[in-house]
Amino acid sequence: MDDLSDIARALHRARRAGRGVNDRGSGRDTPPPADGLAGYLAGRLPDDWFTHAPEVQVDRDEITIVGVVAAPEGGAGDPDAETGRIRRFREQTREARIGIAREIEQRFGRQVAWGVVAGQSRETFTNQSVPTMTRLRQPERIVLDTLVDSGVARSRSEALGWCVRLVAANAGPWLQALQTAMEQVATTRSAGPTMTPAHSPEASASTERTASAERPEPPEPPEPTDG
Repeated sequence: MDDLSDIARALHRARRAGRGVNDRGSGRDTPPPADGLAGYLAGRLPDDWFTHAPEVQVDRDEITIVGVVAAPEGGAGDPDAETGRIRRFREQTREARIGIAREIEQRFGRQVAWGVVAGQSRETFTNQSVPTMTRLRQPERIVLDTLVDSGVARSRSEALGWCVRLVAANAGPWLQALQTAMEQVATTRSAGPTMTPAHSPEASASTERTASAERPEPPEPPEPTDG
């Protein structure tokens, strides 16, 4: 029993030591900014894929690109026709989408998921399911256990996902306002002045120019006299 306790404590210390300072202690590095993603997609996606610019959602783990394709002729409003059109797009563009996704993953440090809208039908391909660790106190755990015991969810993990979806469904405008505010902050920050590190060559050259400009000129030598 003592050996098991020692192993448990060692594993606990290892998990704590593995947590990084980025991403609020999750141990994952913060991905690079995705500021240029919209422009990259505008230039990289084939013009005949979507009827207009795709909808793009970005978080720390994944980039989801959802585009609208032309509705099938003669099948407007027919769910089966729309599903067939989505399936055709998925199969015909598979290789190209894989190549573009790899480029985006290397450039922006996130996995890529694709989705398509045809008429009233919408389908997203291969979204990630990313584990998210959290610590909950007893009242919060009771909420999850109630959802599990009542059959709403099969596990605490599924119950937590159910709660997140409930918040998204009932607080959508508030969440959208938060996202818009964060985008405005990022835009304002990127438009601000940049600071040159003190040890950089540019800063050193600037310091030398300033010191040279402030250095007093030496006095003129006296004129020679006849003597």
